[in-house]
Amino acid sequence: MTIRLTLLCAAAGPSVRGEARFGDGPLDERGVREARAAAATLPTASVVLTAPSVRCGQTAQALGLDATVDDRLRDLDYGDWRGRSLADVVADVGPEPVGEWTADPGAAPHGGESVRELCLRMGAWLDELPQDAGPRVLGVVEPAVVRAAILHALGTPLTAFWRIDVPPLSGVGLTGRAGRWNLRLIAATSP
Repeated sequence: MTIRLTLLCAAAGPSVRGEARFGDGPLDERGVREARAAAATLPTASVVLTAPSVRCGQTAQALGLDATVDDRLRDLDYGDWRGRSLADVVADVGPEPVGEWTADPGAAPHGGESVRELCLRMGAWLDELPQDAGPRVLGVVEPAVVRAAILHALGTPLTAFWRIDVPPLSGVGLTGRAGRWNLRLIAATSP
């Protein structure tokens, strides 16, 4: 059976919109309002999952979804950089570690998870998604998870990770099953 998986990026809050911090943060009123407005455009799903972050949980709630938390959909582990802004990190450790991290998928100068490790985790999750998960699965996730899923589906080099922009409340569709996924663009007005 073919699975239709939609990965929806969580709404933005202050940690994304204004402060550009590594890691999780709650939604603000604007993020909740934007998520509520997007609810009518979501595809129907037989299974709804969410990453364990506060932002993803609050987005799912604002969308009116009864979602199950799946820890495997968690964001990239930013290690020592978690909760800090990019400017703070650069001021503290200099630009070289950040440059290394964005250029080398295997680098983890923050002591957390590398992009390669995230992509391997997401590839395994996709390929282990059981056929009986339902014909339609919706996941509310962080941008890094969307990027990793796209790279896995297309078999794209991991160096392309940072070349994929994933705005808040944007979605990507993947159709297929273990070992064979296709990217499906989602129309903004599709029900």
